[in-house]
Amino acid sequence: MRSGLKMFFAAAIVWSVFSSPGYAAAVKQEKHVPELRAEDLSIKKVEGMNKDFIKGADVSSVIALENSGVTFYNTNGKRQDIFTTLKQAGVNYVRVRIWNDPYDSSGNGYGGGNNDVQKAIEIGKRATANGMKVLADFHYSDFWADPAKQKVPKAWANLSFEAKKARLYEFTKQSLQRMIEEGVNIGMVQVGNETTGAFAGETDWTKMSQLFNEGSRAVRETNRGILVALHFTNPETAGRYSFIAETLSKNKVDYDVFASSYYPFWHGTLQNLTSILKAVADTYGKKVMVAETSYTYTAEDGDGHENTAPKSGQTLPYPISVQGQANAIRDVMQAVANTGTAGLGVFYWEPTWIPVGPKTQVEKNKVLWETYGSGWASSYAAEYDPEDAGKWYGGSAVDNQALFDCNGHPLPSLQVFQYAQSGHIPKRR
Repeated sequence: MRSGLKMFFAAAIVWSVFSSPGYAAAVKQEKHVPELRAEDLSIKKVEGMNKDFIKGADVSSVIALENSGVTFYNTNGKRQDIFTTLKQAGVNYVRVRIWNDPYDSSGNGYGGGNNDVQKAIEIGKRATANGMKVLADFHYSDFWADPAKQKVPKAWANLSFEAKKARLYEFTKQSLQRMIEEGVNIGMVQVGNETTGAFAGETDWTKMSQLFNEGSRAVRETNRGILVALHFTNPETAGRYSFIAETLSKNKVDYDVFASSYYPFWHGTLQNLTSILKAVADTYGKKVMVAETSYTYTAEDGDGHENTAPKSGQTLPYPISVQGQANAIRDVMQAVANTGTAGLGVFYWEPTWIPVGPKTQVEKNKVLWETYGSGWASSYAAEYDPEDAGKWYGGSAVDNQALFDCNGHPLPSLQVFQYAQSGHIPKRR
């Protein structure tokens, strides 16, 4: 059972744990204060950015966070719908991941936002209501899909390849139809997530290409105005993207957008990113974009769960600060704009994934992560992903890369989405 009595008791337990004055005092005590104000942010204009340039945000975890008691505020310090705040800051597109069935047989969520189709509908409706388009990011997995793992959904595990193709097509089409019927303004669909060397359990590019085309066919039949994107990563590896783009072309894969992840501490230089994306655009006639990026504004961990950056051995090309974070975002936008008219835009990854509680209260945070799926993974994910999520389940690994402080107040760097269009020079005081 996934709802009803179970959720009532879970909510009652959480309320009893977190309504104490001591917990509230601890949260207030750890409030982060940015070192500069939004009006003091210095942002150089992004040259070549057209009016339709995507300034996007992936906020897939936001409902799980809100269910865990996280509150978001506007720039005036008043409580406000997070989607309204993002829109006011210049965000025009929202990306949301979709997993097939991120629950165990008892209805316990795997975490990471528990992002099934229903969550995508809820997020999509709120984005649409605030005038933003939606990118539906299908992982075709029951949990995280990335270069290290592309695990097939539980329900597809014993299917033949032909049956898997049929199920992928059906799942895509039915999910999109549900979203559209609910009023979600879908502008783009991602067929797979970071499918750099595998996809839905397949590692052979001929089979992967057939699966890509089944997803694409479902999108085309639903609405030919929706863009189809394929998503890859590790652009710093020489020859990787040229091989992938050529293979897709040889296998006659139908898609519109070649999308890349780009994290400054992992993925090489921006000059290289521009060069390889422009080569794909010029050679194969595709649109290009960055589907994921982020950067640190502080080195501190906010919730007691280790962060992905900074770490030993990483090269961080910007200062670890709010201004450094803003510069990193602005420069990725410029790198995509430098590809020319093919450059669609940039999505910032999980700018709202802040702590559900202070790091001094880790045990209480764990209750929320487990109950509402507001951490990277819950202990229940071990049945599906024992070697990864089953070992490191816990909270947010990117709270220090969010665009909101630990109490849900916008950081000045959030304003880079609107400042990038025309530039922003601080007024002298």
